[in-house]
Parts: sequence; structure tokens; C-alpha cells
Amino acid sequence: MSVAVRRRPATALGLVLLLAATAGCASGSAPAEGLPGAAGVAAGSPFWVDPRSAAARQVADWEALGRNSDAQVLRRISDRPLALWVPAGNPAPEIRRARAGAKAAGRTLVLVAHNIPHRGCGPSATGGAPDARAYRAWTGALADAVGEAKALVVLEPEAVPHLVVGCTRAEHHAERYRLLAEAVDRLKRNKNTKVYLDAGNPAWIPHPADLVEPLKKAGLARADGFALNVSGFQPDAPSREYGARLSKATGGKHFVIDTGRNGAGPLPGDRNQAWCNPPGRALGTPPSDRTGHPLVDAYLWVKRPGESDGTCRGGPRAGEWWPDYALGLARRARD
Repeated sequence: MSVAVRRRPATALGLVLLLAATAGCASGSAPAEGLPGAAGVAAGSPFWVDPRSAAARQVADWEALGRNSDAQVLRRISDRPLALWVPAGNPAPEIRRARAGAKAAGRTLVLVAHNIPHRGCGPSATGGAPDARAYRAWTGALADAVGEAKALVVLEPEAVPHLVVGCTRAEHHAERYRLLAEAVDRLKRNKNTKVYLDAGNPAWIPHPADLVEPLKKAGLARADGFALNVSGFQPDAPSREYGARLSKATGGKHFVIDTGRNGAGPLPGDRNQAWCNPPGRALGTPPSDRTGHPLVDAYLWVKRPGESDGTCRGGPRAGEWWPDYALGLARRARD
């Protein structure tokens, strides 16, 4: 059913499995022991597997209900590293939980900062922090909570592309560039934090030259690089080619690619209709820093596979867990 995960206390077995999936998580000291096989699946990746993800809880639910075959398929998501989207309120508690789990496992946190003011698209864009002061306080709290932990931060999906394509009102441009550059500087004060500014995808901004100056204004020179295909469906090969062109134009900057849902490429047809919960898609290359490409620092699952893009095509609200869609992505995966 296409609804969020629900707790079902019907059987003792269900309780045992649910406890197994979350054992040790309250303290953040046990990253994946409650998920048999997680360590093996993620062995080739340096990134942390969250034992409290919606996918992990769904696996436990389905096993409690005897849906063992579906649960096993869904482990293609639950047993792999997924980015943690930093809460818009107080980010510290959730980051500290994840930091403790990652430290215990000797892994790197993957975080997404997505709280820039006027975050949406259009003349009445809303979302994100209420103002510049609040955003500075939030990024400071984020950086403080990460501390000396090993972390990779994808900074503000869509923030720079929205400037390029005209989504962001002109009076907000200077402030946005300033806030992004300040966020890069604040995060990079943490000696073990890598920062990648979002740069859209090749289907959205076809000419990488259009991104060069905006990324520079946003602090790219002091960041570790840029991120491509966040929440998108573009295949690896065109993303790598596009990234190489943008890298050359920005002095050799490296990049990461979101491969969470690109295994079957984009849905054919109008791009404006294909971005939201497109049917028939599949998981892509599993998260890893072993990319085989000198400019690609990592393949990541930034958009958490199985979380809805919005209420289109029968989905729940944006960001909510949709088990049916997640199961389809996993079933069609090649890896």
C-alpha cells in the first residue's frame, strides 16, 4: 500500500524484529548490526548505513508480516548508505545520533543541507530558513554538530541552478550567493568535512558554461567540488561527461553524482512531467568512492530512494516514505 510506514504490534515476532532493526540506535552507537547483511552489502563503501532509515523499518515490518521476499528485495535500499537530509529546525540531535553511529562503524556521514531562504521556484517562492540570520545560525549549528567527524555535505540542492534558470527573484540573488559562500567557509572550518555545491544536471542546464560564474560566486573555489543529478534520473555516463566539462571550466574541480534512482535513466517525454515519481525507474550504481574516474569522488544516494517527490502519480507528500515505489526501484535494480 502506498502509505508511510506504520508500527504493527500484532505479533511477538514483529516486536522482536522491530527491536532488532533499532537495537542500539537510541545511543547512536550501533550503525547496522540490527540489519543482517548490511555490513556485507556496504563493505565496498566508506559511507554510513543508517539502521533507522524508513527502508530499514519497512524491512522489519514486512518480515514481521511474513513478506520475506519483498523484505529481501528492499534490502537493496536499507542495507546501503543513504544521505541524511539535515532537519530544518535544530539539526544537532539528529546529526549527533548519526555521528555516533558513523564513528562506531568507522564510516563517513553523508549529509544534505537544504534550508536556504526562498528555497522554492517562482515569484512567491517559500521554504527554507525565514531569513539570512536564521540560515547562518542553522549552518553554524550544523557544522558544530558535525565537529571533527568525517562528513560529506551536499550543499543546497537547486540553490545555484535556480539562480541560473531564473527561479529565484533578482532581489535575492546577492544574498543567496553570500549565504552559500559563507556556508562553504563555515563547513570547511571542520577539518574532516568535504563540501559539494549542487550544480543541477545536464538535462536541466544543458550548457555547463552557464554554471561557472554562479558556482564561483557561491564559493566553489573553497569547496571540494560540485554535485550532479541530485534527486534526478540522468544516467552515469552523461553525468560524468557533463561533470568533466564543468570541471575543466572551473579549474579542475571534482564532483559527486547522485545515482540513487538513475538505473533506468529518465522517463521519456516532457521533462516537466518526468521528474515527479516517474514509473518504471530503478536503483542506480550503489554508493561508493571507488568510481574508476579521476574526477568523480563518489557515487552517492542523495535523494533517498523510496521517498516521494510529491503527490503526483498517487504518491504521498514530498519527502514521505512510499514503500510501493521503493520496492519497484529495488526490483528493477541491476546490482
